[in-house]
Amino acid sequence: MKTKGALIWEFNQPWSIEEIEIGAPRRHEVTIQMETAGLCHSDHHLVTGSIPMMGFPVLGGHEGAGIVTEIGEGVENFAVGDHVVLSFIPSCGICPSCQSGMRNLCDLGAGLLGGASVSDGSFRVQARGQNVFPMALLGTFSPYMVVHESSVVKIDPSIPFEVACLVGCGVTTGYGSAVRTADIRPGEDVAVIGIGGLGIAALQGAANAGARYIFAVDPVEWKREQALKFGATHAFPTIQEATAACAEITAGGMAKKVIVTVGHAEGKEVDNWLGITAKGGTCVVTAMGSLMDNAVTLNLSMLTLLQKNLQGTIFGGGNPHYDIPHLLSIYRAGKLNLDDMVTREYRLEEINDGYRDMLEGRNIRGVIRYTDADR
Repeated sequence: MKTKGALIWEFNQPWSIEEIEIGAPRRHEVTIQMETAGLCHSDHHLVTGSIPMMGFPVLGGHEGAGIVTEIGEGVENFAVGDHVVLSFIPSCGICPSCQSGMRNLCDLGAGLLGGASVSDGSFRVQARGQNVFPMALLGTFSPYMVVHESSVVKIDPSIPFEVACLVGCGVTTGYGSAVRTADIRPGEDVAVIGIGGLGIAALQGAANAGARYIFAVDPVEWKREQALKFGATHAFPTIQEATAACAEITAGGMAKKVIVTVGHAEGKEVDNWLGITAKGGTCVVTAMGSLMDNAVTLNLSMLTLLQKNLQGTIFGGGNPHYDIPHLLSIYRAGKLNLDDMVTREYRLEEINDGYRDMLEGRNIRGVIRYTDADR
């Protein structure tokens, strides 16, 4: 089928809306009519080259929700008309990682940046006569997609698409960073550094887990105001101010759990993040830096002497096929505020405006809404 999508053809260039052609679903694949797509910071990393795909052009987008319109041979768990969310990491359920309980580290994830389909290694999308590399084997910045069933999660059809798309990455990652990877316990003090979509989700996870004080850190005043509305007890523009206040408020105990959800992680900041972390505490680095950056500033003696933990995480350490429906059930119960996380909706043609708003601190999460005019 011929449709359109948001592409980049080289680094540090705007998204370009162009005609693309998507093939029919093959074995274990489904076609999805997309309804919404989230504007996640990770797609901006494609633009800057911090996350380099294996080639150009790249079809962006890895958060999305829609309706199944066609199923390929061998698909048993989905039917035409199902409402679904796309998981940015496939989850096959049978590889060693999945079998050991780490479905967020499914071995199929090794091909996320390669662009070739899970089913047979071919390319499903073309533009200008060239193969297109879809972000995370998805490419939600298009009103249609063909994707392997391991990346698809069925959801309750009563869930609005504009909030459903958020749990394909940002909410599940941020919330899981708090309740699963950091394992926040009732009464613990928490710091969340970086208040975007992931940070707001982490704040809500910390609050639901029973944290006593939640210190939010972000240089944008409006985001600090939002953090207080979503569950933070204190908010500061810099890590230095937050560290000083945390020391005073906790009588030197500091934050038992620290979650880093900044837009772009830099190694020179690691020691600052550990500085607000308590003795025996855990600092969870959820944020992504450049794949080319391996320089880190870290006082190894203090790491050892104060027995601190520096922990990475992806997808909040969870199981997308369980956590995505679970978080949406919490939303339906009124215990997870997803509605107010959607700051603004955009048309696909406004994608560059959406990312400009994100980078300038005007969005918690922007969402692309597809209409019949896009089909």
